[in-house]
Amino acid sequence: MQQTLAIIKPDSFAAGNAGNILAHLEKEGFKIRGLRVLHLSEAQAGAFYAVHKERPFYGDLVKFMTGGPVVPVALEREDAVTHLRQVMGATDSKKADAGTIRNLYGTDIEQNAIHGSDSPENAAIELGFFFSKADLISAH
Repeated sequence: MQQTLAIIKPDSFAAGNAGNILAHLEKEGFKIRGLRVLHLSEAQAGAFYAVHKERPFYGDLVKFMTGGPVVPVALEREDAVTHLRQVMGATDSKKADAGTIRNLYGTDIEQNAIHGSDSPENAAIELGFFFSKADLISAH
């Protein structure tokens, strides 16, 4: 079993789609191992997305992610990172395959409903950003 992080973004939360997205993930075989609702500060969002600091979209991303509550979710299943990336769909919601989370709930490349870790290594780092080991429910 593998764990990964998803973040239901402010656009999805504001539109009332957090529950729909969580249900979608559970139908895909993910087990929820941790979940919280919080409003990221500029410092928190900046630290989380620091890997993108030199990219032109960094400022807009931080502004977007601090614009309302988000829902970080620790997920677990076999091949969790890869499967979540498939279930989320393309980064640009307009190009996401039918039935993917971004196709169903996103509107464009920025307001794309959900974040997901892109590797097992980053999943571990990102999970640690939002959850302590004590916060996560063990599968055992």
